[in-house]
Amino acid sequence: MQVDPVGLSLVLLQQMCVYLAVAYLLSRTKIFIPLTHASIRPPHKLACYVIFSLFCMMGTILGMPVVHAIANTPAIGAVLGGLLGGPIVGLAVGVTGGLHRYSLGGAFALAAAIDIVVQGLLGGLVHRHLVGRGKIRTLFDPVKAGGLTFIGVILELLIDLAVAKPFDQTLEIVRLIAVPELIANSLGAALFIGILRDRRALVEQQSSLFSAKALAIAARADGVLRRGFNQENSMTVARIIYEETGVGAVAITDREKILAFIGIGDDHHLPGTPISSASTLDAIARNEVTYADGNEVPYQCSISPTCRLGSALVIPLVGEDNHVIGTIKLYEPKTKLFSIINRTLGEGIAKLLSSQILAGRYEQQKALLAQAEIKLLHAQVNPHFLFNALNTIAAVTCDDPAKARDLIGDLSTFFRMNLKRPSEEASLAEEIEHVNAYLQIELARFSDRLSVEIDIPDSLGWVRLPTFTLQPIVENAIKHGTSQLLRPGRVSIRAHCDGGALVLDVEDNAGLYEPKPGGKGLGMNLVDRRIKNCCGPSCGVTVASERDVFTRVTIRLPLEVASA
Repeated sequence: MQVDPVGLSLVLLQQMCVYLAVAYLLSRTKIFIPLTHASIRPPHKLACYVIFSLFCMMGTILGMPVVHAIANTPAIGAVLGGLLGGPIVGLAVGVTGGLHRYSLGGAFALAAAIDIVVQGLLGGLVHRHLVGRGKIRTLFDPVKAGGLTFIGVILELLIDLAVAKPFDQTLEIVRLIAVPELIANSLGAALFIGILRDRRALVEQQSSLFSAKALAIAARADGVLRRGFNQENSMTVARIIYEETGVGAVAITDREKILAFIGIGDDHHLPGTPISSASTLDAIARNEVTYADGNEVPYQCSISPTCRLGSALVIPLVGEDNHVIGTIKLYEPKTKLFSIINRTLGEGIAKLLSSQILAGRYEQQKALLAQAEIKLLHAQVNPHFLFNALNTIAAVTCDDPAKARDLIGDLSTFFRMNLKRPSEEASLAEEIEHVNAYLQIELARFSDRLSVEIDIPDSLGWVRLPTFTLQPIVENAIKHGTSQLLRPGRVSIRAHCDGGALVLDVEDNAGLYEPKPGGKGLGMNLVDRRIKNCCGPSCGVTVASERDVFTRVTIRLPLEVASA
């Protein structure tokens, strides 16, 4: 049989074009994603094995019979399977492709099967060498891939000469197929890797662009919606997204109305107007992304029939318990299609904004809780204290009018500071003034049955701490401690620095503290929780007690936070 090497080369190149056309089409799908990286994870190795085994067998099937042999291109699948998947994948591809070739029979069946196994191992060993030296990107060099496949075909031809019989006939066949196979396999491998490299570059470019846009939006929109999910803040965020993404228009809604709209159609999509779009209402009701591309899924503006917007992507904004609190909507005009980046970015933006809204609501609830706790501490002032204070003042009025006037001043100071604090923070000096006003009334009431010692260095008077930190603790020391004693009671209040912490000790000599199942008691619990919320879990209130000897309540705050 006369075979023209030039004609054979053209036939193999034509078959290679079919081979590469299939590879190119598949590269547009997710199937090829594992091949754009050096396969390390088992699922990726499996995908690499399956894909290149199929290409290896396809290269055999598309081959051209030459006497008792087949001029074909399975070397592309075998070498690249090993090059991208490693030695194990290369061997597996080689064995699979080799068994397939052996099943077709012929004088060259055994030699061809060995060829494919060796080519798979060759690619795998080069993979191990390059990865071990940190040259992973070199795996996607078309020139190197073509050169490696060239070597693989040389080894194939040598194995054919060594294994296939008779030698004279084998030599003649090798002479005929050598050049065509070298050209087709080497060029095919180079082009195949070129396709993968382009796909890899496109993915990296898209990822880079996505990351840049996402970071820019996150940086510019950081904290805006934390200040409130309202029309003003939504308009600020919508403008940022519009400028960074370059889409036709951006809208933000709550569950009922448009909060912000900017871009094409802003003359009739007016903030403050009710939602009329069926796709938006559907996204809110079902908590699902809806996309009307204007082609497969029709899109028509629900407000104006002449609106130039041609497609819309609606993404729910999700709050607590996965409850939809609104939507973000990206639009493109009828003359432009949505890019994959903007569609993916839109979903990322929605998560970002949802997190901001949640954080804002959490901070708002935290602030409301703090205010409620302060009011609860106000309410904790026992009405009997006022009654007892007035009785005490009445008792000393006749005997010591000056003392009575002082007590009235102390009572006034106590209630003024108890009810009208300008903020949730106070200086330690202010807290001591508040406590002292309370103590003066209690000292007058208990006369010689109570003594108080206050040891607060002047250097710590400027330190700031949450309001109502000391008074509830001191009140507990008297109400549940010294007032129950038959012997004289004593209360001491001390402050000192311990490294980077401010430590306050309130100690009585009653030693009557008993832990309650629910905690330390309402007033002490509120103080402890407020300090932990403000300064972290390592701070707060601790209690040490020895029955009938002492009870010591220690308050610990970080000095740098307390001083802010």
